[in-house]
Amino acid sequence: MAKRAVPEINAGSMADIAFLLLIFFLVTTTMDIDSGISRKLPEKQDPNVEPPILKEKNVFVVNLNRNGDILVENETFMKVNELKDAAIEFLDNGGGTDKDGNKCDYCKGKKSIKSSDHPKKAIISIESARGTKYGTYIAVQNELVAAYNVLRERSSNELYGITFDELLKRAKDENNSVAKAADLKIKVKRIKEMFPMIISEAEPVKFN
Repeated sequence: MAKRAVPEINAGSMADIAFLLLIFFLVTTTMDIDSGISRKLPEKQDPNVEPPILKEKNVFVVNLNRNGDILVENETFMKVNELKDAAIEFLDNGGGTDKDGNKCDYCKGKKSIKSSDHPKKAIISIESARGTKYGTYIAVQNELVAAYNVLRERSSNELYGITFDELLKRAKDENNSVAKAADLKIKVKRIKEMFPMIISEAEPVKFN
């Protein structure tokens, strides 16, 4: 008796279907994006150079514990959404002079002698516990950076009639002439010097 031929399964179409499904899932799947902070790390300091002496009123201290509590200036507990306004008040105080003895004629703060002397002297210090949640830390950083951005936006609008973001975009435009590019860079530098972003990040400690 002759053996019956076993029909072969055409796997070619199945491979095509699997390939199309793979492409479909790759296109439609949402990828998690890690959050992070863009920072330029400071250069290594010369161990023989003594650190500058800072006045306590020129340092805005933000403490984070592992429970997500935020203590500002070692006396006031705040929520994350309250940090920006507090930082702006500190940075924009203008209660004294810079290192050259110049008063801040563009500051619009309370001029309190108990707060920062000048934006160029103002430092924001973040101290966190080892158990601080990463999300809380990022949220705090974002609010503090936002405080600088608000003040830079204000100064840019007052001096040049455009936002600081727009000023940065124009400065990066590759179609600028050499003279225009140089002028825009000077303007950007001036705004940054008016409110330099000085955020100190201390090593995590073990407080609760």
